[in-house]
Amino acid sequence: MKQPTVYMLASERNGTLYVGVTSDLIARTWQHKEHAVDGFTKQYDVTMLVWYELHGQMESAIQREKQIKAWKREWKMRLIEEANPYWKDLWPDVIG
Repeated sequence: MKQPTVYMLASERNGTLYVGVTSDLIARTWQHKEHAVDGFTKQYDVTMLVWYELHGQMESAIQREKQIKAWKREWKMRLIEEANPYWKDLWPDVIG
């Protein structure tokens, strides 16, 4: 199912963070987990899905991604911990 989504991955609790946007959270998260695409997440082994936010339109998702990317690390961590205080990998929940 296609759904504009902003998401954050982490290497571990309080570890390296990555903010991204996608129209297919399942496929994109799988690509990160399997290191299917070269880049930041592969280089730093950032594979835990720790936060995501669904949007109705891709434009709003892209705007939100840019907003979060500009935030201080502390603010990103607070956003994660408000929804996922134990930094659980949400991947099993997403794939159902």
